[in-house]
Amino acid sequence: MAGHGGIAGRLYRGDVSINFVGRQRLWYAISGVIVLVSVVALLLRGLNFSVEFKGGDSFQFPVTAASSGPVPTVQGDISRIVTAAGGGSSTIQKITSLTNASQWSVQTSSLSSTVQQNVATALEKAFGFTQNKLTLQIVGPTWGSSITDKAIEALIIFLVVIVVYLSIAFEWRMAVGAFVALLHDIVITTGVYALTGFSVSPTTVIGLLTILGYSLYDTVVVFDKVRENTAGLLTTQRSTYSDAANLALNQTLVRSINTSLTALLPVGSILFIGAGILGAGTLKDLALVLFVGMLSGTYSSIFIATPVLADLKEREPRYKDLAAKVRRRAAGGRAAQRAGAGGAGASEAASATAAPVAVGRGQVSQGADGPAVRPGEPDDMTAAEEADETVEPDNAGLAVSASASRAAEPPRQTIRQQPRRGGSAQRRPGPRKKKG
Repeated sequence: MAGHGGIAGRLYRGDVSINFVGRQRLWYAISGVIVLVSVVALLLRGLNFSVEFKGGDSFQFPVTAASSGPVPTVQGDISRIVTAAGGGSSTIQKITSLTNASQWSVQTSSLSSTVQQNVATALEKAFGFTQNKLTLQIVGPTWGSSITDKAIEALIIFLVVIVVYLSIAFEWRMAVGAFVALLHDIVITTGVYALTGFSVSPTTVIGLLTILGYSLYDTVVVFDKVRENTAGLLTTQRSTYSDAANLALNQTLVRSINTSLTALLPVGSILFIGAGILGAGTLKDLALVLFVGMLSGTYSSIFIATPVLADLKEREPRYKDLAAKVRRRAAGGRAAQRAGAGGAGASEAASATAAPVAVGRGQVSQGADGPAVRPGEPDDMTAAEEADETVEPDNAGLAVSASASRAAEPPRQTIRQQPRRGGSAQRRPGPRKKKG
């Protein structure tokens, strides 16, 4: 992935970076609003537990010509018939299977035997099926409470095992981040069930445990990359812990999105086609919790778990010192760049102002602040200015240029250097003797 020039490779190399960790307050605010809505829905509306949890009676009968109309219409007719027969409020689902014919399932609270008979007779007359086609299932409250207790125990055991494993395999701060993300997913998923009024069945609990495992898997993959990026960070001091964690998120971002889309497509097909079009109630119980949980799990593994981990790590004194050193080094580099840019500009301005121009007879002299003047030619100076002029024409431009150069350059000490004599000047040979 890193070898490609696309967005995936650029994210992996760090050429393009989304600041997930630096904007953690925004993600916390968004999650806080969603969690608050979910909690309010749970408190005000509550969950619609199925008969397996709360106990009650379940009537199942086949779909006939009289009950083969649109699902909402038939559901309304069945609800009115059950209420008129003394059955009270009811939950109605259409169950479709590949092997058996479609059936209607009517769940009520625990009824007396007389009321049960009245409801069964009313349904038989209204939809035209024989009595032997109707199945009555009675679930006691004791069995339902036992199922509820076991589901809660399974959830608690799952969370405890996960926290212990992450604390051993990684560290306790990563375990805390993963635990917060899991609680985030549980609250949001159950809140969606409270808002929509969907029935919570044992199948729903199984789906909830499944999506918690999925969310945890995605979080562990990101944490493993964070651990790889932060190895030796205190020694190299190349970046802060938050920057290294944010790089890990960007490097695994495309993988997380691809994995989530690959998982959501079949689950969405089960939810919208299997439950919505075919009317399979059991599939709806499983598909909804999977769909909502996977979306929430993907969000929490990116926007919740890693920012929480970075916040906890940045509270450690050693990483506080590291962040301070990185900031000082970055501030020094920026100051050096600004000083270099200012020095280069000043040098260019000084060289442009103080450039000397040689002036001789018959040459044009360009002054520091005046136009070009040719020696010996008349200029626009007045008589008073000519009287005050003390510099000869041939040396006017040179004097101005020299003064500008001295103003722009710092004072230097002048050292007189003796002219170097040649070999002939250093040693004069004596008169040659003539040979006799």
